[in-house]
Amino acid sequence: MPAVYIRQFISPLIHILVWVFLAVMLLLFQPLFVEIELPIVFWIKQGLLFLLWLGAFYFNYWFFIPRILFHGKIFWFVIAVLLLCITVVILLFLLEVYLQVPKQVEEAIIPNFTSKRVFPPFNTLLLVFFTTFLVLGIGTCIAVVQKWQNDSHLHQQLEKDKISSELSFLKAQINPHFFFNTLNNIYILTSIDIETSRKALHKLSRMMRYVLYETQKEEVLLSQEIAFLEDYITLMKLRLTDNVQIRFESPKAIKDVIVAPMLFLPFVENAFKHGVSAKEDSCIDIAICQQSKQLEMRVANTKFNEKRTILEESNGIGLVNTRRRLDLLYRDKYKLEVNEHTTDKKFTVHLTIDLS
Repeated sequence: MPAVYIRQFISPLIHILVWVFLAVMLLLFQPLFVEIELPIVFWIKQGLLFLLWLGAFYFNYWFFIPRILFHGKIFWFVIAVLLLCITVVILLFLLEVYLQVPKQVEEAIIPNFTSKRVFPPFNTLLLVFFTTFLVLGIGTCIAVVQKWQNDSHLHQQLEKDKISSELSFLKAQINPHFFFNTLNNIYILTSIDIETSRKALHKLSRMMRYVLYETQKEEVLLSQEIAFLEDYITLMKLRLTDNVQIRFESPKAIKDVIVAPMLFLPFVENAFKHGVSAKEDSCIDIAICQQSKQLEMRVANTKFNEKRTILEESNGIGLVNTRRRLDLLYRDKYKLEVNEHTTDKKFTVHLTIDLS
C-alpha cells in the first residue's frame, strides 16, 4: 500500500485510539467506587465532560495549532491553551453545581447521609484542569508529528519534482531551432551589416552564457532575467517581417530582487510561436512591472484561427509544467491568468508574484 494511503488511515486511527482510551478511563474505570452505585447525574456529568474534552481537543487542533502555533506564536499558543483549560474547568464547575453532582455523589458514598455540599472539591477541579491540559497536549503532539510527516513528505516530493522539473527545464530552456535560426540570420546579416551582426552575435553569446551558467543557480537577479528577455526579443526580431509589431516594456528603475531563472521565457516564447503570422499583421506586447515586492508580467499576442495559441503545445515547458513550477517556487504567492477568448482576438497572460 502506498505511503500516502497509509498516512491517511493512520491519522484517524490515532484519534480513535486516543478517544477510546479516554472514554474507557473516564466512563468505565472507577477504582475508588468499585462497590458503590453512583447516581445517574454523575455519569451524565462524565459524558458531558467527555464532550467538553472532545470540543476543546478539536478547537485546539483545528484553530489554535494551525493559526497560532504553526505561525510561530508559541507564547500566545500557551496562553490560549491555558485559557481553554480554565474554560473547561469553569464549564464543568457550573455543570456540577447545576446537576447537584457533589451532593448526590457524597450521599451515594455515605449511606443515610444528607449532604449539603454544593460545589465540587478543589482537587477534582485541579485534576480536570491537568487532564484537559494533557488532552490538549496529546492533540498538539499529534498535530506537530503529522505536520512534520507532511513537511517531510512534501520536502521529498519537492526534491523529486525539482529533479524532474530541472530535466524538463534543461530540455526546454530555449528551443534549439532558435539558436539554429538565429545563427543563420546572423550569418546572412554579416554580408549586409557587419556592425549589426557583431552586436547580434554578442547578444547570442551572452544568452548562451546565461543559459549555461546562471540558470544552474536556484535564484538569479531580476535585472538578469529582464536583460535575457531583451536579448531574446532582439534576436527574434531578426527573422520577423515588418508586419509584426513587438513592444517590450520593463521597469525604468529596476529594484533588484531574487527570482527563479527562466521564469518568464515560456510565456514570451509562446507569444512568438503562436502570435506571429507571415500573411497577416500581428503584434506582441510584453510588459514587466515592479511595485515594491510585487512583480507583474503581462503578455498579449494576436490570436490566429489557424493556430492553437496554447502553452501546452509551445516549445516551452508548457502551461501545466509552468504552473507546477510556480507552485513549487511561489506557493500561495502567485496568480496566473490565461485568457484566449478576449474581445480583441488576443491571447493574454497575466502573472503576478508576491516576492515578500
